[in-house]
Amino acid sequence: MGLFSESVEVACTPSGVPLRLLWRGHNYQMAAEPLRWYERRNWWAEEARAEMGRGAGLVDHEIWRIQARINETSQILTLDLSKQTGTQNWRIIRIHDAIQDLSA
Repeated sequence: MGLFSESVEVACTPSGVPLRLLWRGHNYQMAAEPLRWYERRNWWAEEARAEMGRGAGLVDHEIWRIQARINETSQILTLDLSKQTGTQNWRIIRIHDAIQDLSA
């Protein structure tokens, strides 16, 4: 598994579930239902202080694991995406080496 951070464009359903993404000039479609969870972030290392009334995105950030491919015959990529709460921007934070089929 590789760890890094790279910006990516993500189109979502009205309920916020990733539907497709544009990354490095390629359009990817979902190959399986995306999975969502939240991870703690070291906010004290990134923020000067916790502002009163600011909660969402301060302690946790939203992570989505997706399996995507360019077309029906292309290789499936398993990626973890982080949704930036304040800006609504998306970043790829992990690329998994193994090709897994989460729909099986």
